[in-house]
Amino acid sequence: MVLSTMPVGEYDRRVVILTKEQGKISAFARGARRPNSPLVGAVNPFSFGTFTMYEGRTSYTIQSASISNYFAELRGDIVGAYYGFYFLEFTDYYTKEFNDEREMLKLLYQTLRALTNPHIPNMLIRYIFELKALTINGQAPQVFQCMTCGNKERPAVFSAVKGGLVCSECMKDVRDGMSLDPSTLYSMQYIETSTIEKLYTFNVTEKVLTELGNVMSRMTDIYVGKRFKSLEILETLI
Repeated sequence: MVLSTMPVGEYDRRVVILTKEQGKISAFARGARRPNSPLVGAVNPFSFGTFTMYEGRTSYTIQSASISNYFAELRGDIVGAYYGFYFLEFTDYYTKEFNDEREMLKLLYQTLRALTNPHIPNMLIRYIFELKALTINGQAPQVFQCMTCGNKERPAVFSAVKGGLVCSECMKDVRDGMSLDPSTLYSMQYIETSTIEKLYTFNVTEKVLTELGNVMSRMTDIYVGKRFKSLEILETLI
């Protein structure tokens, strides 16, 4: 999937693509800015398909592309588009070259598909994406038992700083503890353990959505630590 693109010279583009085989790669699309180029529509953000490239001494060059999904629906929805740009930018920041990024690519694709579904709130899609991305990258919070003692029975609060649940016996030094509705906790457990194909199959109440937002705001501040331009623009639109 094309994550980003920028003009180079008079007619070319530099494209960042997330691939199954090589993780995130940069490639040049020669002549892609010419109106009659076969690559003119293939190297736009959101384009998903098969790219044929050859490897030069210092970079890849795209020879051809067969696009199976342009996600054209997002182009007519400015809010949906900026959610999409945020997911692309987040993925670009989080993925690496020469790394197995199959799960992140699958998550990104299914997330963009969810954006075109009017029955799932965009805000919920965002929180699911963020939590699953942390999970894929080994940064999932512990939402099944106490981080300190492993207890599963006592009442617990959620601490982003500690990285998960902390029970009533162990929370003395916790300063950022949040009491979560059982449905919020269940939603987080489902997101962390569900297959990507089944992620976007549920909805939540406003209370749960708010709590998920509070949790993910703190989690991304700690574990991502970057402000994304697309998110800043999005927040002015909603």
